[in-house]
Amino acid sequence: MAEMLDFLGKILPELYRGLLTTLQISAVALLLGLLIGIPTAMLRIYGPRWLRWIATAYVELFRGTPLLVQLFVIYYGLPDIARALEGIGVAAPFLVLSQLASAYIALGLNSGAYQAEYLRSAIQAINTGQIMAARALGMSKLQAVTHIVLPQALRLAIPAWSNEVAYMVKYTSVVFVITVPDLLARGQFLISKYYKPMEILLVVGVIYLLVVLGLTSVMNQIEKRTRIPGLHMETERA
Repeated sequence: MAEMLDFLGKILPELYRGLLTTLQISAVALLLGLLIGIPTAMLRIYGPRWLRWIATAYVELFRGTPLLVQLFVIYYGLPDIARALEGIGVAAPFLVLSQLASAYIALGLNSGAYQAEYLRSAIQAINTGQIMAARALGMSKLQAVTHIVLPQALRLAIPAWSNEVAYMVKYTSVVFVITVPDLLARGQFLISKYYKPMEILLVVGVIYLLVVLGLTSVMNQIEKRTRIPGLHMETERA
C-alpha cells in the first residue's frame, strides 16, 4: 500500500496538468460548438433553401466522419493546402495551426454539428402557435424566434447538451495523437517513464470517470433549476 501511495504521489501531479489541458480543450470546444450550433440550427429551420443546404451539409459531414480524420485533416491537411497555395504565389500562413489550435477547431466543429441537431430538435418542439402570437403582437419573425423560441429551446436542449459535455471530455483523448499534452498524453508519457501501463491507465480511467460523473451531476442540477414548469408536458403533447 505504501508503495502504491508513493507511486501515486509521483504520477498525480503530471496527470493533474494533463487534466487541466483536457478541461481547457473541452470548455473551448463546447463554447465554439455552441456558437456554431445555434445559427446552424436556426438556418436549418428558418433559413432560405441554399443556406439550409449548406447547414445540412456541414452537419452531415461532421457527424458522418470520424473525429480523428477531422483532426488529421485540420492539423496535417491544411498546411499541405498552404504549401500548395504558396507554390502559386498565394501566402496562407493562417492555415498552419498549432497542435492546440487544431484541437480547438476540430473538436469545436465536430461539437457544433451535434449541438446544432440538439437545438434543432428543441426548436421544433416549441409550439408554433407562440410564433403566431408574437407576430400578432407586432414582432418580426426574427424577433419572435430570438426572444421567445430560442430561450425556451436552449432550456429544452440541456439534457441532450449534458451528454455532449460528458462526451467532449472523453473525445479530447484523441488529441494526444498530435502531441497535445492532455490527460491521456501525460499518461502515455508516464508509461514510457515508469513502465507500468496497467496501473497508470487505470488511474487515468478513474480520473476520466470522476470528471464525467461530476460534470453530469452539475448539468443535472442546471437542468432542474432552468426547467420551465409545464413546458416539457406541452412539447410532449406536441
